[in-house]
Amino acid sequence: MQQKVLVVEDEAAIREMLAFNLGRAGYEVLSAATGTEARSSVADKYPDVVLMDWMLPDVSGLELTRQLKRDPETREIPIIMLTARVQEDDRVAGLEGGADDYITKPFSPRELLARIKVVLRRGAAYQDETITVGRLKLNSASHRVSVDGSEISLGPTEYRILHFFMHHPDRVYSRTQLLDRIWGANVYVEERTVDVHIRRLRKALTDSGYDKLVQTVRGAGYRFSPREA
Repeated sequence: MQQKVLVVEDEAAIREMLAFNLGRAGYEVLSAATGTEARSSVADKYPDVVLMDWMLPDVSGLELTRQLKRDPETREIPIIMLTARVQEDDRVAGLEGGADDYITKPFSPRELLARIKVVLRRGAAYQDETITVGRLKLNSASHRVSVDGSEISLGPTEYRILHFFMHHPDRVYSRTQLLDRIWGANVYVEERTVDVHIRRLRKALTDSGYDKLVQTVRGAGYRFSPREA
């Protein structure tokens, strides 16, 4: 599945240049010209990394970075600030505001791609962990799910759904959002495919009683509720 890069930049020429180079490097590119568009794209697509311009028409990139890093839903998304501000005070403000890296304009595409790889590796290291909900454990390094030490057999898609749910508990996701986040925006499958895999996930969790954590919200989608554990 392609990794998603959100480019937040109000200058169309720069957005297009970044989109071209990122696409050629194999990334799925999302674009936003304003802070409002960026927040919407983050909520709907959940990018793997954000390239954030400092100067935006409706909110500063620095303030938007602070907002994303304060939100538990988005704080783990790496953010690289792209800005013409070269003063040390600006760099410090950007990093203290939550940016994971800071690149001053002009920059070379090769340097930017190298910086993206670095922050994505950091994120992968963060994901190398064990998440626990009651007696249910998911280990990201081994891709194993277990209850009381007994392994639960999951298909790769069911594993990705459970991994996503355990990282984003108590929030309702529509079928479209789950398709974008788990399958990827460029993969064209029917929404009912989500229902099929949700049923398989529940079936695998039934014997342990943890199937009740995967809840259907009528007319809205699905959520994972650890409070039921």
